[in-house]
Amino acid sequence: MGKIAFVFPGQGAQKAGMGLDFYKEYPSAREIYEKAGAWLGMDVKELCFEENDRLNQTQYTQAAMVTTSMAMERVIEERGLHADITAGLSLGEYCAIVTAGAMSLRDAIVTVRKRGLLMEEAVPAGQGGMAAVLGMEADVIERILEPIAQVSIANYNCPGQIVITGMRQGLDAAMDALKGAGAKRVIELTVSGPFHSEMLSEAGNRLAAELEYVELKALNIPYVTNVTAETVKDTAPIKELLARQIASPVRWQQSVEHMIAEGADTFVEIGPGRTLTGFMKKINRDVTVYNIETVADMNEVLSKLGC
Repeated sequence: MGKIAFVFPGQGAQKAGMGLDFYKEYPSAREIYEKAGAWLGMDVKELCFEENDRLNQTQYTQAAMVTTSMAMERVIEERGLHADITAGLSLGEYCAIVTAGAMSLRDAIVTVRKRGLLMEEAVPAGQGGMAAVLGMEADVIERILEPIAQVSIANYNCPGQIVITGMRQGLDAAMDALKGAGAKRVIELTVSGPFHSEMLSEAGNRLAAELEYVELKALNIPYVTNVTAETVKDTAPIKELLARQIASPVRWQQSVEHMIAEGADTFVEIGPGRTLTGFMKKINRDVTVYNIETVADMNEVLSKLGC
């Protein structure tokens, strides 16, 4: 058996009730939710477990997602399954860094709360957006976007699914151009701004200032960064990469391909939803992919992996 990779979803996978069964059954998961609430001065349990309007607001979503994914990951490790390499989609990269041992859970949760606020403040609501482009190759999309101001690729998710980002006028023009050029579908996403675009550069600068207060420790395992889709093996570049990541495209497909090249043949998605599992099946069908979002999922995966 090759290496095991833990991968963590990003914003958009959140759902009411996420992590509740872990909270009920495992004291270590319960502790993470309780501590997250104390660190943030809010009821994180209510945010994650009950139907509410805040869960889909960026300033709340990010802390809720990291809390939930890491509560699950803590239990999974206690049960005996450990990663050899890790990565996360956008926001999920913070989970990867905690899993790799370089950042404390407290610093990750507090930082992503600030990250969410900075992203919301970067561009007034309604002035920018994002759209998923289905059934068109990345190089074709790049060529079509080239003459359109303030529109770029935000996410290289998998073959046949690219996300674009930009200011309202340019985004509308880009969506029309892509449909006209033969994209299978172009679907506008329900987000509050043009995330992973140059319009978030100032938010990245402000995040860099916040990261100055974060203490990093030596990595126990490597992780793969969204910014370059390359392995990070020491702490030196981490803060700069996280600051850049907020305005840089997420190279998820390339990150997965890099992990496979590094020897990963078993991928475990940890967190709500099955987004990354779906991407994996389009990136490389030769690797084994598992998804853990419930205790039942975990028990099944641990059994299959002999833990």
